[in-house]
Amino acid sequence: MSKPVLYDYWRSSASYRVRIALNLLAVDYEMVPVDLLAKEHRSAAHLARNPQGLVPALEIDGLMLTQSLAMIEYLDETRAGSLLPDAPAERARVRILAYAVAMEIHPVCNTSVVAHVLELSGGRDAEQVAWMRKFIGERLAALEALLAQQPETGFCHGDRPTMADCCLIPQLYNANRWGADVSDLSCISRIAENCGEVPAFAAAHPDRVKPG
Repeated sequence: MSKPVLYDYWRSSASYRVRIALNLLAVDYEMVPVDLLAKEHRSAAHLARNPQGLVPALEIDGLMLTQSLAMIEYLDETRAGSLLPDAPAERARVRILAYAVAMEIHPVCNTSVVAHVLELSGGRDAEQVAWMRKFIGERLAALEALLAQQPETGFCHGDRPTMADCCLIPQLYNANRWGADVSDLSCISRIAENCGEVPAFAAAHPDRVKPG
């Protein structure tokens, strides 16, 4: 069986979360960069992989998968993973936390969305920074409240990384990139520290996979 191929952009948080999942499950894969700045995601070759023109795309098991959370769930189901718990209530809990990032923070902070808003409003770089800080900061604070509803654990749910952690850590990278203040989010800070000790997270970091 051929090695899986991940078509990604080094700074894409959706790509970053899939890299973490692949590493956690010890999947040997090839990474093919798709340069968003050079508009390679709009090329005919990439649109054939993903008609939405988004990254990542994952070629695996004769399939071409799109949507990062679908990729992570597929990997978990086919690679005997532990990224989602067995119990239905616990699986729902992990999905709630993952969706809070992937569906509530990521879409409104996608750079293409923000760029269009700024184009319509005549905004400048300062407005972009303010937008990112507002939505990342407020919605990570809401995630902190969700995490605080449960007893303290090492990771988002339980004592090993799950799909929720795969989503959280890339969003924290974006928070730091844009200067969002997350210093008082104690649950998130604790989880980030624990994830930082897991090699799979470090190996997926944008600085480790940046081309060149």
